[in-house]
Amino acid sequence: MEMKGILGRKVGMTQVFTKEGKLIPVTVVSVPENTVMQVKTVETDGYNAVQLGVIDKKEKNASRASVGHAKKANTTPKRFLKEIRDCEGSYQVGDKISASVFEVGDIVDVTGTSKGKGFAGSIKRHGQQRGPTTHGSNYHRGPGSLGTMLPKRVLKGKNLPGHMGAETVTVQNLEIIEVNEKEQYILVSGNVPGAKNGMVLIRSAAKNTVKKNPKEIISYVEEPVVDEVEEVTAEAQVEETSETSQAETTETVENETTEEKAE
Repeated sequence: MEMKGILGRKVGMTQVFTKEGKLIPVTVVSVPENTVMQVKTVETDGYNAVQLGVIDKKEKNASRASVGHAKKANTTPKRFLKEIRDCEGSYQVGDKISASVFEVGDIVDVTGTSKGKGFAGSIKRHGQQRGPTTHGSNYHRGPGSLGTMLPKRVLKGKNLPGHMGAETVTVQNLEIIEVNEKEQYILVSGNVPGAKNGMVLIRSAAKNTVKKNPKEIISYVEEPVVDEVEEVTAEAQVEETSETSQAETTETVENETTEEKAE
């Protein structure tokens, strides 16, 4: 299955209303223009992929390798690079990809880095139950039994306390609610992983390829209102101008007639 995708920043969450009155919670993703940094093919790299770059980085803060890599695409070094395998469309190095790559109603997967929680216990990290609070148990939030009589060691995969969060997480089968190429943002239904201003990757859904019916949302953009008073004034001026011209024409004709009679 061919894929398409774009890199962006998570701005935050809000809500929109459809014209039928349904409320949809959405995540706002800012999507500046992505640059195609590299195109990989089966002949050269063993697989098909497109490498996207976004957010300029100062050349003095970039390595020589990244500077040279960016010059091949006639652009500046980028802070974030990401590959999309089997990308749809024939892209060339240096091409620009905007928010218009997606349409309203498309089903997408969004990948981001989850919020870091630091060191957490097994109850918070894995959802385990706490111990008895009474009868003198003196064991409330511990991880429980760690092993068995044999093989006398902790088995791999045991849910224990440790670092929580700051992992790559993908939320699947989200719907594109709005695409605004001019303002460079995309509204995605539901929540996506990561903190505000975190980098996210929006790409075509891997499991669900059925496109939903686009939802018509209510727009709160103010349309330019023409002042009726100005229109009336303009019409009055046109009428006055026409009346003045007619009066001048009548006076000219009368003057000419008077002169002819005098002669």
